[in-house]
Amino acid sequence: MDGLGALYLDLDPVGPDLVASGVGDRYAVTVIPVPFVTSPIRISRSFELIRPCRCGCWATEWGAFIKDEHVRFAMFDNREEQGRSPAHGIALDCLEAGIRAAHPGSVTGSAVSRSGSQLQVGPSAVDDTIETIDLSGYDRILVVGGGKAAVAVAAQLEEILGHRLSGGVIVTDRDHRGKTEGSEGTFDSPGGTSEDTELDGHDLQRVEVRYGSHPVPDEAGVAGARELLDLVTAADENTLVLGVITGGGSALLPAPAEGVTLSDLRETTNALLAAGATIHEINAVRKHLSAVKGGRLAEAATPARVVGLVVSDVVGNDLDVIASGPFVPDPTTYADASDVLDRYDLAVPESVRGRLERGAAGEISETPKPGESAFDRVTTHVLADGYTAADAARNRAEVEGYETILLSSRIRGESREAAKTFVAIGEEIAATGDPVSPPAVVVSGGETTVTITGDGRGGPNQEFALAAAGELADGGPKSIVVAAADTDGFDGPTDAAGGIVDPNAISRAAVMKALADNDAYDALNERDLLLKTGKTGTNVNDLRVLVVDE
Repeated sequence: MDGLGALYLDLDPVGPDLVASGVGDRYAVTVIPVPFVTSPIRISRSFELIRPCRCGCWATEWGAFIKDEHVRFAMFDNREEQGRSPAHGIALDCLEAGIRAAHPGSVTGSAVSRSGSQLQVGPSAVDDTIETIDLSGYDRILVVGGGKAAVAVAAQLEEILGHRLSGGVIVTDRDHRGKTEGSEGTFDSPGGTSEDTELDGHDLQRVEVRYGSHPVPDEAGVAGARELLDLVTAADENTLVLGVITGGGSALLPAPAEGVTLSDLRETTNALLAAGATIHEINAVRKHLSAVKGGRLAEAATPARVVGLVVSDVVGNDLDVIASGPFVPDPTTYADASDVLDRYDLAVPESVRGRLERGAAGEISETPKPGESAFDRVTTHVLADGYTAADAARNRAEVEGYETILLSSRIRGESREAAKTFVAIGEEIAATGDPVSPPAVVVSGGETTVTITGDGRGGPNQEFALAAAGELADGGPKSIVVAAADTDGFDGPTDAAGGIVDPNAISRAAVMKALADNDAYDALNERDLLLKTGKTGTNVNDLRVLVVDE
């Protein structure tokens, strides 16, 4: 199956027009000239996309032409194998529906609009607030920010603002797999790289895009963050700054504070991640080692008008935690950051300890706090979050006729422990029909963590799936499928989004051995249980689906 992807066709109700966006590689296709078919159809005949024609169609090796309107690439690699049963298929469908619903391009297009000189922000699916901005009152309009989902937001803002947009800088992560969701909601650019001219399916004209590393920052991220900082520092009261804040921004906007090196930040970040620290704890430390986090970017932008546009990857949507809150007040202190290091008994560079101690002693200025003047002209809107994805996943299951439970979009804790509870709910449904009767789908979101004690590879969602497989293999019902994925497409430091398992996936003994070494990736990969998407273009935490078949 190397080099193969799947296409799904959304057929025009009056004919068989097909769509594909991409070139190279081979895909499975069948032209089905059946009118009045509106649901996605699996296709099976091989063809190769050769090159685009002037008319906007794509030529295929067998001579047909397909339009660019009604077909999308399947999100998951090896979809045919992974969707081996109806239960597996609905689990993948729900994950895909959730991830697509939270795509920053679509949510930005829904929440931000312009009529002449009037820019309206809101409402969104998350935030009912509506703000109207008279663009004629500003000489310059800038788009700045960062994170895994930032490029798609910037692309929509370019389209909405047109010539009124003066420029900007976005820092995002490199896509080492080259499969991304584009502005039309299609996964495209197969085989490309994130540093191509067309970024994540978007050809940005006015906003500069820079690249950094996630979850551990690199020199490129530092350079991008400094460029962004210089741009907003030069802003005056006649400048409107649209601040794009998305998950991953903490690592992608490093800008070390005075006396702290990038190496110091890397070492500290690695130590916190390995210890299983929560995102709140990690960011409390990061904010006090940065020149942009913890409200310092808003401070630098003063006296400009700042409107924050947020795609949240934080449980509870704490604005000061998302990307470490560059445009919002910071409620944490240097003392709080020191307490985090003490709580996990971490050995960190002396420059880090020293800065936190000097800050706690009042020798270094604190991050700006609520009520300070830096935020007098700052407003913030949340465009999408984990609930956005979980709700869409639930809705997809309901459309397919399943009873549903949205357990919570705020699940946290150790992945392997959370998996036990998730499976137990499925077992109850299968055994008693309580709280719902099969066929049923249970959905959850949130962000679980892994405390690393072994030398293996994996991530929270892979470990969740592996632990679930162990529970299912222990004599439970045979009608359950569990799938878990990181909505950004990369779970931990791997190329997999997560995993999908059932009671026959893997023996309990093999599960326990792999969990002991934190080696979920290899255990799942050996059995073709990994879920791979490439970069999805969004980032709203984890998404998990449990299916109980009849």
